[in-house]
Amino acid sequence: MRHFLDKVYLAAGWTAAVIILLIALLVSAQVLLNFATRVFGLPLPSTIPSYADFSGFMLAAATFLAMPYTLRAGRHIRVHLITSRLSSSAQFVIEAIVLVFAACLVGYACYYIVLLIHESWIFNDVSTGIIPVPLWIPQIPMLLGMGLLLVALIDTLFQTLSKKAPVIGASEEV
Repeated sequence: MRHFLDKVYLAAGWTAAVIILLIALLVSAQVLLNFATRVFGLPLPSTIPSYADFSGFMLAAATFLAMPYTLRAGRHIRVHLITSRLSSSAQFVIEAIVLVFAACLVGYACYYIVLLIHESWIFNDVSTGIIPVPLWIPQIPMLLGMGLLLVALIDTLFQTLSKKAPVIGASEEV
């Protein structure tokens, strides 16, 4: 199971990276299209319809999908300055309490994201850009990312409890 979950977290991280690359390509295409139209007078449209909306949707998707991998890689912001000064048993207790609290908060957020998606579906909410996109479509990756983060937090909590020590190392200080 451990190997499967690590692959799921890694796949979510790679998906987020590919989405960031797609954002860069979309914005670059918009800039080049605008440049070609204005400078060379090519008979092309000067803008990609709703490119800003699509970039925003993709940024939200990448942000949420990257969170589980970021957590498991130990790259989330942590207060290692304080916890490193505690005994190993105190570190274990603090880590377990924080993981339970974080899982509760993320579970709460997941519940309300489900309600948000359901409301967007029921009321047929669409984006306000040139291309009307049903809002439940870009909200799905948000739910997937938060759901995976919840799984990662619970997974980390069980690992911490079974080892009786924190399992996520501190990220390197910059």
